[in-house]
Amino acid sequence: MVAMKRRYLQGAVEEVCFANNKMAFISGPRQVGKTTLAKWLLKQRGSGKYYNWDQTEFRRQWVTAPSSLVEAGRNNEKKDKKKKPIIIFDEIHKAKYWKRTLKGIYDTLSYPVDIVVTGSARLAVYRRGSDSLVGRYYHLRLHPFTLSELISPKGVDSDTFFKRLFNRSISYKKEFEEYLSLLFSYSGFPEPLLAQNNRTLRLWRQSRIERVIREDLRDLSRIPELSQIEMLAAILPERVGSPVSLTRLSLLLEVSHATIRRWLNYLSELYYIYEVTPYHKNIARALKKSRKYYLWDYTEISDTAARFENLIAVHLLKSCDYWTDTGQGVFKLFYLRDKSKHEIDFLITKDGVPWLPVEVKLNEVLPSTNWDKFSKFLSCPYAIQIVRQPGYWKVYQRAQYKLLVASASEVLSYFV
Repeated sequence: MVAMKRRYLQGAVEEVCFANNKMAFISGPRQVGKTTLAKWLLKQRGSGKYYNWDQTEFRRQWVTAPSSLVEAGRNNEKKDKKKKPIIIFDEIHKAKYWKRTLKGIYDTLSYPVDIVVTGSARLAVYRRGSDSLVGRYYHLRLHPFTLSELISPKGVDSDTFFKRLFNRSISYKKEFEEYLSLLFSYSGFPEPLLAQNNRTLRLWRQSRIERVIREDLRDLSRIPELSQIEMLAAILPERVGSPVSLTRLSLLLEVSHATIRRWLNYLSELYYIYEVTPYHKNIARALKKSRKYYLWDYTEISDTAARFENLIAVHLLKSCDYWTDTGQGVFKLFYLRDKSKHEIDFLITKDGVPWLPVEVKLNEVLPSTNWDKFSKFLSCPYAIQIVRQPGYWKVYQRAQYKLLVASASEVLSYFV
């Protein structure tokens, strides 16, 4: 049984943002737990104030007297002067000129406070252009629950990742397989994961899709073709795990290639999908343009193998974003594929250099023959093949690298 836990980003908010006197900007998909995280931070601190853009009185104060919002957060601080108040602004990117107002609040603080800004639509979209807040905040991306977070809600250090993994430093427990099965069935989003009920999952999923497209997309783009974008969203789960042809999609939906590209970008900005591009630097005959798309909520995928691959992608992307957002390097997720259709499902790079290739197999525990096709181009000392079969762990010592073939229920516990 999964109970609500503290989130893995709580330490990063305190140690990365607040310790360096920066505001914490927290973005992520709808209903991933941003508000819960922010309120938990406030509860732990015991001093401060929570504001939501949907509150009528807050909107009035934001326009007429924004500095008074911070002053209201001092009530508890006066009782315990050792506690710096936390001021939480939830969904304020919906306000016009919100960055200018927030900058005014931050730059005229008469006493120390910590500020958290959260957003359900992709906050990064609204940070683009001439950012008047530059140097005043750090941006953290909150992901759904993954196996590691269900086991222990602490971030994982990338510098010790390989040592811990190949030393098998985490004691495996049978609960790990139970957690993985729950994630596979209900996703890592808190509401369906905690409910563990198929009816709740279906209702939640339907509501989420409608709100992302009918509300968030409308607010972001103001485009009229919402019904066609809903059709695009409906056919994407069938294409998870394979390079997507924009030409085929444009013919299917009877719109231009450029329009499909724009719609996919919108769905990515709003955390409905994310793209994984091919890595081709120094790879002979590598694909260069074809993108893969994965879903934040992979329970929409009916094919078992494709859903499992998407579940792995979610774990890898979460690790990349966490390591990047906490200053451990710039981590990005790619895939490898050549023109002869040899493929490695994922490649994590660190600061532009191949760091960890990952192959995903539902049942095959023997090393994939594709390792030999790509290993000579990557120069990675370690590689992982993740399988669904429980209870498997075997290390192969190759000439230039170590290959670990291991069960998802164990190896994923080492990621974030």
